[in-house]
Amino acid sequence: MKPADIAHLHSISAPSLSPDGDRAVFAVTRPDLEEDAYLGSLWSVPTDGSEQPRKLTRGDRDNAPVYSPDGRWIAFLRPDEDKRPQIHVLPADGGEPWKITDHPLGAGAFSWSPDSARLAYNARVPEEKRYVDGTPDQEPPRRITALKYRVDSLGFTNDRRQHVFVSAPIDPSGEAGEPVQVTEGDHDHGRPVWTPDGTALVFEAALHESRDTDLVSDVWACLPEAGAEPRRITRGVLSVGAVSLSEDGATVYFLGDELGPELVDFAGRVTGLWSVPFDGSEEPRRLTGTEDPRLGVRPQATARGVLVAGENRGAVELYLISPGGVRTTLLGGHVEVQGFDHAGGVTVAVAGGVRDSGELYVITEDGTRALTSFADPALDPLTPTELTARTADGNEVHGWLVVPEGQGPHPVVLMIHGGPFAQYGWQLFDETQVYAAAGYAVLYCNPRGSSGYGQEHGRAIIGSVGAVTSVDVLAFLDEALKDDRLDASRVGVMGGSHGGFMTSWIAAHHGERFRAAISERAVNAIESFHGSSDIGFFFPEPLYGPPESWAKESPLTYADQIDKPFLIIHSEQDWRCPLEQAQRLYVALKRRGHETEMLLFPGEGHELSRSGLPSHRVARFEAVLDWWARHL
Repeated sequence: MKPADIAHLHSISAPSLSPDGDRAVFAVTRPDLEEDAYLGSLWSVPTDGSEQPRKLTRGDRDNAPVYSPDGRWIAFLRPDEDKRPQIHVLPADGGEPWKITDHPLGAGAFSWSPDSARLAYNARVPEEKRYVDGTPDQEPPRRITALKYRVDSLGFTNDRRQHVFVSAPIDPSGEAGEPVQVTEGDHDHGRPVWTPDGTALVFEAALHESRDTDLVSDVWACLPEAGAEPRRITRGVLSVGAVSLSEDGATVYFLGDELGPELVDFAGRVTGLWSVPFDGSEEPRRLTGTEDPRLGVRPQATARGVLVAGENRGAVELYLISPGGVRTTLLGGHVEVQGFDHAGGVTVAVAGGVRDSGELYVITEDGTRALTSFADPALDPLTPTELTARTADGNEVHGWLVVPEGQGPHPVVLMIHGGPFAQYGWQLFDETQVYAAAGYAVLYCNPRGSSGYGQEHGRAIIGSVGAVTSVDVLAFLDEALKDDRLDASRVGVMGGSHGGFMTSWIAAHHGERFRAAISERAVNAIESFHGSSDIGFFFPEPLYGPPESWAKESPLTYADQIDKPFLIIHSEQDWRCPLEQAQRLYVALKRRGHETEMLLFPGEGHELSRSGLPSHRVARFEAVLDWWARHL
């Protein structure tokens, strides 16, 4: 795979089933290098596999389709002339879509009312004279009074709060009508979900008085009308997200994190499935354990239980959780489930693997059957080999090795993931494929601190992040280098975010093992990260220990020990790990006369390597390959 081959990769949105389960609708999106954008349209396919998928829309950035409960309509997001997404409605049996929202900053997540007459959705409401005329440098100054006022990849939030709206009745003539703004105030509100009787909306939000100094969010309910007073359903001690309802509306299901006594300690905690009565008469009940898979993707209640997706040893599997908390695997193994839906007794899921970036599958009692085949045959990815190492104290380190074609011995690139509470896994990963195609053996693993292996594994690095993670990563490297196809004298290390932190740390403490390093979007100085990152006010503790230990835990402290060629890659608009984190390390190395370079990407945030402009992703790959060609 060459850098420009990212154009051959695709992604499939979360699918939506017709009420009878007979058809699935979804969006397919690909990077387009000529347009330097991500282009996508809606597709449909029968779930019995009797027909090939067919294209539904001619838009080039259509996404997030959802069938109406009566099956007559498909609502989806399409950018307007200002490239801001607005909700459109398409007749399910064919015809032209029409726009039903016209918000200055676009519309977001939505859900249909049970009678298919209206949509409840999110939209950001800008302060007067902001974000509307294309001259941001001429806007009035921002008055900041809170700790939580900005988010990476979005920007400032204190002057454009996300609220809940309800659309006017759906009018097939194409008249949009005026929506109703349901929520108000200086708060953000999550995706609204209708109760089955259509009398209320349920959403997650942090509306409590101490919301600026803790990470609590709750489940709330309110009437679908202007000025409605929200009613809190949960009790103010959890971080709540991804709310859904049982089929009878009596139970709210949600994904949630426990936060410790200070209500800010989320480091390494396993997100679980919770339930609470809609009337709030009981305490929330956790249905999955802290050593179970870490859950993600909005849960969906069915007659048999709740569908959820969870991280498990590099996989993302689809589970059915019974009301009593019993977990059944519906789609497991070497897969990465990215979205799912259930209707009419039919379950479908989008899942990728090591040879494709995602296809749509129908899941039956007899097994799983693919409904799509969008993988580009021009790509022939190399298959990773699973590898397990053990540290001197017996800790297991799980990971993978991709070996390029040819006899070798091959130079080696050791990759370290971000997070730290995240995982590498069983997926077609453009990073590994591009480097392996260029002749490098690629190693990547899930050391302590990673997700997918339980809460004890995830929290094992607290207070000693660099030292503990290094033990696991180097043990994995040692195990891999037993393979004669790998050249132990030509090894490089690289990583982004937490992986960039670890690259800087390892280059300083274990530099003799490597020829060169690439640190991307890294945390290098914890003390300044604390004051400059969008998550800095709560993230460093307890992960890096108390403030008095931050200098000892910061890679920047040991910059004078880095003695190998060092490339720093950063984005100019990164608010997660701000640019000063890169600049400070660059200056420290450069003033010593050390061989170092810094590559900065204009207009990009923390997610450059995953969702940045296609041209920037290609340029990044080319810079990485150039660096390794020079030094490995």
